[in-house]
Amino acid sequence: MCDKERKIFHVDLDAFFASVEQVLNPELKGKPVVIGGEPRSRGVVCSASYEARAYGLCAGMPLMQAYRLCPNAIFLNGRFSRYRDASARIMAILADFTPYLEPGGIDEAYLDLTGFEPLYGPAKETALGIKQMIKNETGLTASIGISNSKLVAKIASALSKPDGILEVAHGKERSFLAPLPVAKLPCVGPKTEQSLKTMGITTIGELANFPALLLKSSLGALGEVIHHYAMGIDERRVEPPQPPKSISRETTFIKDTLDYPFLKATLCYLSERVGAELRRNGRSARCVVLKLRYADFYTITRNYTLKEATSADWIIFDTARELLEKALRQRRQQVRLIGVGVSSLINDGRQFSFWDSSIERRECLDVVIDRIRSRYGFTALQRGQTLLLKEVLPTENGNYVLKAPSLSR
Repeated sequence: MCDKERKIFHVDLDAFFASVEQVLNPELKGKPVVIGGEPRSRGVVCSASYEARAYGLCAGMPLMQAYRLCPNAIFLNGRFSRYRDASARIMAILADFTPYLEPGGIDEAYLDLTGFEPLYGPAKETALGIKQMIKNETGLTASIGISNSKLVAKIASALSKPDGILEVAHGKERSFLAPLPVAKLPCVGPKTEQSLKTMGITTIGELANFPALLLKSSLGALGEVIHHYAMGIDERRVEPPQPPKSISRETTFIKDTLDYPFLKATLCYLSERVGAELRRNGRSARCVVLKLRYADFYTITRNYTLKEATSADWIIFDTARELLEKALRQRRQQVRLIGVGVSSLINDGRQFSFWDSSIERRECLDVVIDRIRSRYGFTALQRGQTLLLKEVLPTENGNYVLKAPSLSR
């Protein structure tokens, strides 16, 4: 454990996607709701309300299995734009409490409130205030774990679900962790859990008492890390978000396909989403990455380094398209997932060529298109490459609605 007493909060929204849908449609409240798509599709559960979880449903479960367990559940397609908007509102609420805020995903965040007691009062009172503000402004519930480390706070929030608060007193971290199964620790997946089991370790307390040198010899650096965690030692600080090192968008198709016009249209759409995100962050990229997953789940990534950094949609798309064509020539098999990403990001401050003003004009056009789409939706202004998607994907408020297994990251 840390020698210095800190007040680290882990705020975790309860059944986030499903809860957002229940707030937006009060008729869903109190009913088993599953976000993931049609129950007979091959997708997986993205989120399940607590009413659905009572039947054994959980995230990652195949939708067909979820349907067998709970045939009366209400199965919905994911609407990521709504979840993103709700997340932004919640992060804004949390940012009002402390500048030391680290989002851990769309539905969770760490807060460092060390030294804020004179302003807000005891930690539990602060947690109650946070929960109440989230409830009042969004209608959603959150669970909060409080400790002197990120590790213990996160585990505490999970154990307090749903809609609870659990504070682990300073100095009690190790005893709090001891009876819990080792799988509760981050970095301990099924394979590591099995390896520990063969050593006679099933609880975190047993892991903490196991010789550190033997753990390191068996598991390498991971053994040392989880041994520290088991003793409640976690010195990591709450870090405000840093500029992204890469940006990507990907989608899993409902049905495997080798329809090149459709693949190209989807790739263009994803490329434009990536380009818009780059411009929103004031960044440019030197490397374009294509990701393909075939019907047999064989997955490849291909990348190309550009001569100059760019945020232009057409450059990202043209580069990704060439990578796609080459990949399909090498392995002509139906595609399950397609994605495009960019990396080697730099701040967007490059100088345009004196002799070629066409690049500058096209990049200025991208900015204008961004403004129109931010107000009226993506489909308000489309390039010919993506018009094919209108025949395939439904729209909502001017934006394409992707099935939950196909949510763009």
